[in-house]
Amino acid sequence: MLEKLRLHNFKCFREASLRLAPLTLLTGANGTGKSSVIQSLLLLRQSYDQGLLRGGGLLLDGELLRAGRGIDVLYENADEDFVEIEITQSLGGIARWRFAYNRNEDVMQLAAGPNWASIQNANIFGSDFCYLQAERVGPRTAYDTSEHLVHLKRQLGNDGRYASDFLMKFGSEKLQGVPKMWHPRSTQGDATTLKEQVEAWMQEVAPGLRISCVAQEATDTVSLKYSFARMGDVSRPYRTTNVGFGITYTLPIVVALLSSRRGGLLLVENPEAHLHPRGQSKIAELICRAAASGLQILMESHSDHVLNAVRLAVRNEILAPQDVAIHYFGSHAEGTEAQTSIISPKISADGRIDNWPAGFFDELDKALGELILPRENEP
Repeated sequence: MLEKLRLHNFKCFREASLRLAPLTLLTGANGTGKSSVIQSLLLLRQSYDQGLLRGGGLLLDGELLRAGRGIDVLYENADEDFVEIEITQSLGGIARWRFAYNRNEDVMQLAAGPNWASIQNANIFGSDFCYLQAERVGPRTAYDTSEHLVHLKRQLGNDGRYASDFLMKFGSEKLQGVPKMWHPRSTQGDATTLKEQVEAWMQEVAPGLRISCVAQEATDTVSLKYSFARMGDVSRPYRTTNVGFGITYTLPIVVALLSSRRGGLLLVENPEAHLHPRGQSKIAELICRAAASGLQILMESHSDHVLNAVRLAVRNEILAPQDVAIHYFGSHAEGTEAQTSIISPKISADGRIDNWPAGFFDELDKALGELILPRENEP
């Protein structure tokens, strides 16, 4: 697993260092660098996939991320024309890459790299790597299939477009040895399938949900439909376009979590999007259970329901407090420059947070405080 990430002259960071845990939560104001942290890892991964990290440069426009040109990733007020990305892993030590900015060609060229023998097992470069971006595929009349990405590489696509194809292909697989990830209603000790667990967790988002994936061979697509079991009866199947948006938007996250293997790495943005509070909390609980089962997860979230679900998972001993890292991103003035500030509250075994900086999930308290005050024209 990755234990630490250091960035120098990268995007909004002159210098930043973050502890990474089995579950790392990035939160804070918009435009303060949360996405940049994730993007630094995506750039390493896509450059690695194209064979550029051993000799070449930083691939800025690839399948995982389109970051633009070299000037777009160089810190605006950098004193030197280079970027450094450094990772520390639990087994293998430190790996540091320095990319020199070529102003003539506006690219980032590799200037120095690590000893690859020490990092060849890092999960960022492994086969069990998954990224789900904030902008995911919503309801459609049909969904794409991919023999290469789904059947051979077990990938869902960055926007989750292959989730239904994946579920159709691997839904009957037995999940064994990961009972912490099984829904609490599951009978511990009994084997269960991927589809059964996906439906169990998705029912926390939409009660009674049943999922149907049918191949449309004439068009090489998958028909994804939902039905609902209520009061002993099951409804007819409905098109995803006629059912709540949040169900389809969340499905790739649940499939990715339950199908991921121990030792893998999942980067996920805004898992709470389009979900009601209970749904947000339950998906966050599943994320915690996956982290406790050996999957490393780095997520960006703006939801206090997600944070509180993490706190409850620690309090209920699903996840150890040292296995959680929380980083709050803000900004401050340093001379004439605007600098990103990162505050890292710690969580105790009882789920309490030791530091609540201004802006850290405090809007509810502010609103309630204002609501209990009498209006000016009231006694």
